[in-house]
Amino acid sequence: MKLVLTVVELLRQLMERQALRRFDEGGLTEEQEERVGLTLMLLEDRMAELRNRYGLRPEDLNLDLGPLGPLLPRE
Repeated sequence: MKLVLTVVELLRQLMERQALRRFDEGGLTEEQEERVGLTLMLLEDRMAELRNRYGLRPEDLNLDLGPLGPLLPRE
C-alpha cells in the first residue's frame, strides 16, 4: 500500500504543479480555477485519510532513490 500511495502522491504533486503553472499563465477561467483548487484540496484530504488508515506519515511516502536522492521534493 505504501508504494501505491507514493505513486498517487507523486501524481498529486505533479498535477498541483501543472495547475499552478496554468494559473500563473492565465490559461484557466475563474470557474476552472475554482474547480481545480477544490479538486486538489479534496485529493489532499483523501490522501491524508489513507495515510492515517495505513499508519503512514507523509515522509514515509518519500522513497530514497540512493544517489538520486528522494523521490518527492521535501516541503
